[in-house]
Amino acid sequence: MKRRIVSLLALLILSSAAVVACQTQPEVVEVEVTRVITETVEVAGDTVEVTRVRTEVEEQVVEVTRVVVEEVEAVPDLAADRTGTWVDTVIVVEEPSGTAAVSRLEAGDIDIYADTVSNPQTATSINAAEGLETAPSFGDYKELTLNPAACASGELNPFSSRQIREALNFAVDRDFIVQEITGGLAVPRFTPINAASADAARLATQIREIELQYAFDFERARSIISEQMEEMGATLEDDLWMFEGEPVELLVLIRTEDERLQIGDYVSNQLEELGFTVVRDYRTSAEASPIWFGSDPAECQWHVYTAGWVSTVISRDAGGNFEFFYTPAGLAGPLWQAYDPPQELADAARALSNNQFSSSEERQELFATALDYALQDSVRIWLIDGRSVAPYREEISVASDLSGSIYGTYYWPYTLRREGQVGGSVTVAMPSILTEPWNPVAGSNWIYDQMLIRATGQYDALPDPSTGLNLPHRLENATLTVQEDLPINSSSDWLTVERVPEISVPESAWVDWDAENQLWITAGEAFTETQTALMKARVEFPADLQETTIYHDGSNIDVADFVMLWTIGFDRAKEASPYFDAAAVPDLQSFMTSFKGIEIVSEEPLVIEYYSDNWPLDAENAFGPLNPLGLWPFYTFGPGAWHNVALGLFAEEAGLAAFSASKAEELQVEQLNYISGPTVAIMADELAQAAESNAIPYEPTMSQFIDEEEAAERWANLQEWFRRRGHFWIGTGPFFLQRAFPVEGNVILEHYEGYPDPVGRYDKLAGAPIPEVAVEGPGRLGQGEEGVFDIFVDTPAGAPYPVADVASVQYLLLDATGNIVTTGDAEALEDGLWQVVLSEEISEALEAGSNLLEVVVVSDLVAIPSSGGIEFVTVP
Repeated sequence: MKRRIVSLLALLILSSAAVVACQTQPEVVEVEVTRVITETVEVAGDTVEVTRVRTEVEEQVVEVTRVVVEEVEAVPDLAADRTGTWVDTVIVVEEPSGTAAVSRLEAGDIDIYADTVSNPQTATSINAAEGLETAPSFGDYKELTLNPAACASGELNPFSSRQIREALNFAVDRDFIVQEITGGLAVPRFTPINAASADAARLATQIREIELQYAFDFERARSIISEQMEEMGATLEDDLWMFEGEPVELLVLIRTEDERLQIGDYVSNQLEELGFTVVRDYRTSAEASPIWFGSDPAECQWHVYTAGWVSTVISRDAGGNFEFFYTPAGLAGPLWQAYDPPQELADAARALSNNQFSSSEERQELFATALDYALQDSVRIWLIDGRSVAPYREEISVASDLSGSIYGTYYWPYTLRREGQVGGSVTVAMPSILTEPWNPVAGSNWIYDQMLIRATGQYDALPDPSTGLNLPHRLENATLTVQEDLPINSSSDWLTVERVPEISVPESAWVDWDAENQLWITAGEAFTETQTALMKARVEFPADLQETTIYHDGSNIDVADFVMLWTIGFDRAKEASPYFDAAAVPDLQSFMTSFKGIEIVSEEPLVIEYYSDNWPLDAENAFGPLNPLGLWPFYTFGPGAWHNVALGLFAEEAGLAAFSASKAEELQVEQLNYISGPTVAIMADELAQAAESNAIPYEPTMSQFIDEEEAAERWANLQEWFRRRGHFWIGTGPFFLQRAFPVEGNVILEHYEGYPDPVGRYDKLAGAPIPEVAVEGPGRLGQGEEGVFDIFVDTPAGAPYPVADVASVQYLLLDATGNIVTTGDAEALEDGLWQVVLSEEISEALEAGSNLLEVVVVSDLVAIPSSGGIEFVTVP
């Protein structure tokens, strides 16, 4: 039997302590030892440091010593001069099984399982385990992704019919999935609006109406699907759909790592009951990704995929979900480029994504349109919103986002530590890593990869894990100037909000890109009249930014890295560019409907002004990851510097590789991977040529910000980095990528000593005051009688929730048939107590039977709405 040895190292750092050692007894035990081994090997003629993780079981003779500490003096502050991270090394391993992960946590083999566990049996085992803690999250959700393309081979794809896709909503019993598959660790979901979001509260009535409209009705699904199948030329023979003499076959890609295994089987059963011949294709994420995400949908290698997503930050504004999930502007993959939404959906989605409305009422109307047409289009069948936990050992401390869990928060690298220890290593397990290639421009979008990627970079501002509102991270000052009548909120003192009648775009601002001449086009060149914008975001970075912020390869950040970010965002969507990618076009088209310009006001200190009509609902979120242009050199899928990103451009121009999966598929080349695989060698060749010629990408523009000396230094730095590390992934974050091992499923992150901020800066971001709601009132209410219902709202500690910290307490009254009778706002009586009074007129209109009063509480301190309810019977 394996036994773990508890290290007494912590005792050795005590100074001048009186210690008494009792009897010792030698013992031979089997010990599981994890070693991080660094070797120097020859790769392509260069000397490279290679780090590997190896776990072995070996016998050791140990002395078990009982130690009594009688007196201890203070331990020196070992973190006094430390920056960035508490730990030295993060070892990331792959563990597909949640059950196995719990066992490994108990044994101390791993320290964190970075996944949202929603399997009821696994959750039960976590609760019963000794020495484990959990981080709750509310941002995990599941859906069925449907292939809407007509098959190029001529086979019939039923889901190319919009009506059949819509009808599938009626064939799926979401309540069954919640109760029987997740064991109650979820709630039904019908729309692209996260249940754990501010918009779920704002749109509660509309969402409830959709839930009633698309409630489970299998026979209705059968009727609609039968009618549409016959119109498409299929016939039902012996309860099986046939097309041109062959069964209509549906390929269902079923993920195996979590409850999607059971969901996939359930949906397959429903499809078979409808007369389809189903092929169940069970796959892990790594196996499924090339099929549903990477293949041309017209090849019809799949028809249904059991998809899972996570909102990695608390959703303050769900308006962008429609464009992301239903239009080609969502992602550059082949599936998204096959989407053809109704024009009404496309228009509403773009307006919501770019905040093209002038009032809250207009926004509500756009949501109503988008929701209606999204359900009609149904390229996705929404299933459940999870109520999940992420387990970790009790001696570990780490921040967790209420929506995105541990793997979603941007603060995990800064807060991760082992209690009472500075330095050392922590082992993190996750179901799948290195699923897709890592490249900053169009690489891996998998949350497991992104957790690690974000640790290697940073942003100008980062979202608070409890509220979703940005906090300043790399900013010195920020000012948001907005048109005075816009419904923009602000609740933070770290930025200034100015409201003015009109905002003029200066003639010197860059408004578009000339890909042929590789030059920015100014507002004065593009327009004959002065342009205006609804918003101007001004950011000022620290005066010492370019001295203290250093890339992992030793290159100091400078203005060129910012300019490169913006240039690539425009250039790749222009046909005149040598790096043109058709998949980048929809995103730029959407962006340009609201973009008004950007200007570098000062280089030292760096001051940037950004003009747009895409204003945020919350002023804080005009900055940070949600800014559509980016005010810090963190690309869509990772951090980057102008010189390492340029290697990908050079490889793409040579036709040897491509940033996006879509272009790689089109050209039949490898997708760029900066950390491993054959494209690393391609970029190594490009690096040698760039260093020899002292190349500057987009030279007509970039040479204004890069001189020959800097270019030479950058290429030399990257060559040395590659010689030592064997990859091209660099950022300015608190961890750097030591090594990635795709075959073994291991990643090693190392503490970056060049990170400027002192350790512990974000330790306070732990815990969240989620309101706890209870509703009390009469169990029976006579028709025509007044009903008084008390709503008790407490903090997690059991104290009354302050009225001043509550944004709203709303209620919905549903009658015995499930219809909404009335809605409204509860009245605040005192801290912790609100009240709803149903008038005599309302109760008089209720039919005899059971009714439900639902309550939604929205806190200013936590962006996740809390809910409660009470059933009561109406009697004559």
